Amino acid sequence: MSKDRKLPKGLVILDKEPVQVKNPYSGESVTLQPDAVAVYDWIKGAERLEMYDEMDKGLDWFAEHEPEAYMVLLD
Repeated sequence: MSKDRKLPKGLVILDKEPVQVKNPYSGESVTLQPDAVAVYDWIKGAERLEMYDEMDKGLDWFAEHEPEAYMVLLD
């Protein structure tokens, strides 16, 4: 996790260690740093709540900072 990975406003990191996250559709998984887990959870929550502007902000962050994981989990 790099300090130049500025999180979207208001996002809180809860995890202290990397977490393995599984794509529920493909079964593929990747290990994410705590900041990426927070953004991933935010994206999925915004999707469920139909908050598409917020979801798009998270997707943009993920595509920039975690492009490989983006392709596995969110593409």
